[in-house]
Amino acid sequence: DTLWDLAIAEVEKRENPDDDEVKTGEVLEKSVLFMGNKNGGKTTIILRCLEREESPKPTLALEYTFGRRARRHNTPKDVAHFWELGGGTSLVELIRIPITSHNIRSFAVVLVLDLSKPNELWTTMESLLQVTRNHVNKILTKLEKTNPEVAAEIKQRMWNDLQRDHPDCALVDPFPIPLLIIGSKYDVFHEFDSEMRKIISKTLRFVSHYYGASLVFTSKSEALLLKARALINHLAFGYDKSKSVSVDPSKPLFIPAGLDSMSQIGPPPASDSDLGKMRANTPLELWKKVFEKTFPPKSFSDLQDAKDPAQDIQYAEYEVDAMRAQKNQ
Repeated sequence: DTLWDLAIAEVEKRENPDDDEVKTGEVLEKSVLFMGNKNGGKTTIILRCLEREESPKPTLALEYTFGRRARRHNTPKDVAHFWELGGGTSLVELIRIPITSHNIRSFAVVLVLDLSKPNELWTTMESLLQVTRNHVNKILTKLEKTNPEVAAEIKQRMWNDLQRDHPDCALVDPFPIPLLIIGSKYDVFHEFDSEMRKIISKTLRFVSHYYGASLVFTSKSEALLLKARALINHLAFGYDKSKSVSVDPSKPLFIPAGLDSMSQIGPPPASDSDLGKMRANTPLELWKKVFEKTFPPKSFSDLQDAKDPAQDIQYAEYEVDAMRAQKNQ
């Protein structure tokens, strides 16, 4: 960079001290944790984001990879750490490993929900988001004692996506760190009955808006993967957020955080008499009851993983396996 470039960057930085812009030449590091339904397509999405042509393998426990991108010509590449939690909801306690007080400021979560399995959708979403939120809140409580400025900044940032005058400020409860919800396998979902599609779409719109999250539906189609990639790149590399919105229930949804509203989403898809009978303390609970009336949840034990990874050919190691066989014998 020439002296003029550096001078311009310095002036801009002084004029916009609140900006996330980093000094030229400083490497930005962000982390993203992918979690969601087992076999929901998390690995495929990560590989496409990193433009890798390999075929996805089932994820065991917690896997790590990274991507690098340069913001401008001749600048060092920023790094994005991609973590992936395998096994659906069975290993959710492992989220403590990637999310720590050191990286909480630059951490984001991507929740991948398999649209082709609506009966698992709410259980998976609820258990993963609950455990993650509790863990993040514990970190924030500690930070309030050790580094109150950072804790205050994170809490303030939760509300950044909603404009100050947004009519829903009192009705939402933003997730403590940036959240993106991806509905995968849209191609299968598209074949569903239109009423079922409407219930699933409306419910996911409500949940995303309630948590201050972005929402996108995707499948193996290149065009849809590009849309999901745009939102992931925003979280991982700080790219500009897309301003386009698609809320048409007959098309794949694409709604960046803060661009939806309760008035557009409408009430839960149930008759007034049904809604009157449902006892719920919060709007979230009411939507859950309406959703599970149409899609009764699978029992939690069905979602647990019964397969022993030690028997998986993918992880075969001759010497270890031979010793193990001898010990068993």
